[in-house]
Amino acid sequence: MTVARTRPPTLGWAQLPRRERVAYATSGDGPFLLVVPGWLSHVELGWAVPAERAFYESLAQGRTLVRYDRPGCGLSDPYTGPRTMALELATIAAVAEAVGMERFDVLGFSLGAVVAAQWAAERPETLERLVLYGGWATGTAIGDEASRHHVLGLLGASWGLGSDLLTDLFAPEADAGTRAALAAYQRAASSAATAVALLRLAYELDIQVSLPQVRSPTLVLHRRQDRAAPIAQGRALANGITGAMFVELEGRSHLPAIGDAASVVREARRFLGLPALRRDVPTGLTARQREVAALVAEGLTNRDVAGRLGISERSVESHLERIRLRLGFRSRAQVAAWHVATPPSAPQVR
Repeated sequence: MTVARTRPPTLGWAQLPRRERVAYATSGDGPFLLVVPGWLSHVELGWAVPAERAFYESLAQGRTLVRYDRPGCGLSDPYTGPRTMALELATIAAVAEAVGMERFDVLGFSLGAVVAAQWAAERPETLERLVLYGGWATGTAIGDEASRHHVLGLLGASWGLGSDLLTDLFAPEADAGTRAALAAYQRAASSAATAVALLRLAYELDIQVSLPQVRSPTLVLHRRQDRAAPIAQGRALANGITGAMFVELEGRSHLPAIGDAASVVREARRFLGLPALRRDVPTGLTARQREVAALVAEGLTNRDVAGRLGISERSVESHLERIRLRLGFRSRAQVAAWHVATPPSAPQVR
């Protein structure tokens, strides 16, 4: 997928009724398109994973893309309360108010597809068009009871092993570097307790009775061999919403940015009335900048990087600043995540 680079996202914070802050990021220009995230998210580190960034940048051409982190996830404030659909809807309402969105398009994927459909049912006055990817109508249809119990137990007992397992399940078509970056940023996005609570919520939600109340034009996308959510549940979503279009896509990955992401983008943009994508502008790093990024990913300080490369600490700072500007990053953590997810053969600039 090749897309024109957008400006770095602008970060902001919305506030829930209990006063916890929810982080959001906006990018692109045009009418609003709200992305309701899947299981876990980190609006800053997710942007550092090339596949995820390319996916979002492709949607931000012709739209002001709004992404957010759930309470207790990513850059949002910690949250210790119960995980409910009511909290999910209150989070969307808070973000919409903070950004100033009155009517907008919505794209929800995975757990976010379930939440987005419920929002459409309860708040039709806010919605223009609805895109649902990799979702379900009944959470208990995701695997059997024994497998759900096993996954929840594994996440609670070993967040590291559990995140690796679910990354392999969600993104089987990703290369090893991207899977490693995804697993790492999921661990950075959430505690084990939050991850378990959100996955349990995904298993518990059932929105079958709400689907007939959705009145917005709706597109439902689902990959035929999705390993995390059966395609029958994608059909159930489409069948429950009057007039919904259902499109089957090839692939095994549950995450929309992994595998044939271009097909997801193409169908979504066509449905939203957006034109074909413009071509990309190269954004590779120089050989020296890649060396600096690699050492940052190892956890070295600027002084250590300078000693390893035989350059001054000021030169390291200068290289890091150029890396951040070129890639649209704000932090060393983003640089490290980008390096892990980027194959050594990626193009460089001279």
